[in-house]
Amino acid sequence: MKVASVNEMQNMDRRAIEKFGICDDLLMENAGLAVYSVILNQFGIEGRTFAVICGSGNNGGDGLVVARKIHSMGGIPRVFLMGSSDNFRGAAKKNFKIVKKLPIEIKSVDSSRVVKKGIEECDCVVDAIFGTGLAREVGGVYREVIELINRSGKTIFSVDIPSGINGDTGEVMGSAVNANYTVTFGLPKIGNLLYPGYNHCGRLYVCHISFPYDLYSNDSLKVEINTPCVLPDRKEDGHKGSFGDVLFIAGASYYFGAPYFSALSFLRAGGGYSRLAAPQEVISAVASGGSEIVFVPQRTTGSGSIALDNKEDLLNLSHNVDMVVIGPGLSLDEETQLLVRELVKNIEKPVLIDGDGITAISKEMSCIEKRKYTTVLTPHPGEMSRISGKSISEIARDRIKIVRNMSHKYNAIIVLKGAHSLIGYPDGSIYINLSGNSGMASAGSGDVLTGTIAAMYGIGLSLEEAVRTGVFMHGFAGDIAAADKGEDGITARDILECLPGAVKSYRKNYSDIIFNCYNKIELI
Repeated sequence: MKVASVNEMQNMDRRAIEKFGICDDLLMENAGLAVYSVILNQFGIEGRTFAVICGSGNNGGDGLVVARKIHSMGGIPRVFLMGSSDNFRGAAKKNFKIVKKLPIEIKSVDSSRVVKKGIEECDCVVDAIFGTGLAREVGGVYREVIELINRSGKTIFSVDIPSGINGDTGEVMGSAVNANYTVTFGLPKIGNLLYPGYNHCGRLYVCHISFPYDLYSNDSLKVEINTPCVLPDRKEDGHKGSFGDVLFIAGASYYFGAPYFSALSFLRAGGGYSRLAAPQEVISAVASGGSEIVFVPQRTTGSGSIALDNKEDLLNLSHNVDMVVIGPGLSLDEETQLLVRELVKNIEKPVLIDGDGITAISKEMSCIEKRKYTTVLTPHPGEMSRISGKSISEIARDRIKIVRNMSHKYNAIIVLKGAHSLIGYPDGSIYINLSGNSGMASAGSGDVLTGTIAAMYGIGLSLEEAVRTGVFMHGFAGDIAAADKGEDGITARDILECLPGAVKSYRKNYSDIIFNCYNKIELI
């Protein structure tokens, strides 16, 4: 499913009206009808009392339609109008005039006290205060009303997006409604799907409000929910080389976990031949738990990291593999960091760079710009800060734009890790991944991700498909681990151990897994 920015949604509205003759009255009617339908199905209407809290823009106009529908179904809507009715335009103004003629109580809100009693006496709250275009901090009476709504304990339905959430970033603009249900129109907005906005939406419903199919599925819309690929069948007569031969350059003195989890997760997710180039000290530690890995001992620096004089041997070895993963637990030793840059410039195979490898190339980003083979970067926000020159707070405020710009600039696939990881491609496409959970925010989880992506490539997906599918599979394995143990205390080992079962289940129940992963989002 495509995902729209606020500006893209406004353009879709305009095109629907100007090109297809779908008047704004009809769009608003369909929006209100969608919210009404969800309320009817999830809560019930007849004989119940509703506090419909409306702003003075189009979001408030949608709320007025909802109030009309509730009234027509035997419910008791009470409209609380925040802002002047003189600000209504077009379809919103028409609906205000209609509601004024109906036996529906309308109260102008000049203080939160006006709303407080209405919320206390209602069965349900309809939040239609702000739409997706909110770009300023919420303050004054608006903030007070939002906080009253959140403290009420009542069931809350938000119109398009919970009031107070930025539609383009998911930011809380000072204060935001915590909805039980949100009904959004046309397409999900970015703010509906990125945290913390996603958490405020509750169960999310999407209604196309009669937009023509070509309008909301257009290729110009470059952001969408990550729907991973169906896995190719395993070759019955295949050998270990048939399912990928990957070289992991990882590990240093005292960094044993990262190389272990990255190299072994490749095998656990279905990969065939995992080679680990690491210091002997690391190999000795990893071998006891990962004897299936093929080890390539490396000469070391004085600090115990991989030395620069391994360069030619590693380049020669890279010619014989399908892909190289470089970076997990390599250390920040200056000589090793230089080695990373030299290898990245000269390896003539796809390269996935993670962890300390990203720190190394951040000092000379030009080393990846002219690579002829695909480069994949898997930064967490701190590493993204190093390669983009943006602060972590700047990245949090505009994740999609920054991933898109960096992906295009450096001709690389970028996975920005975190809750709802983003996957960016050089052509500007962005995928929002919905699998995974907060229990996965622990040391080593990202190393398991690198091996999982490599495995998806090894078993036959294109690298572009492997990244999307690997990110999903990693999150899916984490969800299985959480279902078994709870989110508290999940470790990278738990995710690793769940990978075979995740892949097996994914192959057998692909459609059900995709549906269940997205069951918080429903198309109506």
